[in-house]
Amino acid sequence: MLAALVPLVVLWQLATRAALSGRWRRDERGDVPGWVMIVVMTAAIVVALTAVAKDQLQDMLSQALDSVTK
Repeated sequence: MLAALVPLVVLWQLATRAALSGRWRRDERGDVPGWVMIVVMTAAIVVALTAVAKDQLQDMLSQALDSVTK
């Protein structure tokens, strides 16, 4: 167990030293392309699920709403 933690501690120390020395400077904009990719992929998953299971999703929503109103 302890032997598995040693590489993680070493990597953490290297990352901390690199960050403190200024080698890893973050851009003020952040990770815009990464967020755009996540949003586009999420939208694609929603569209694909809706296209495949539209009737089932509508039935599930109707049953859920009916059970709340009763």
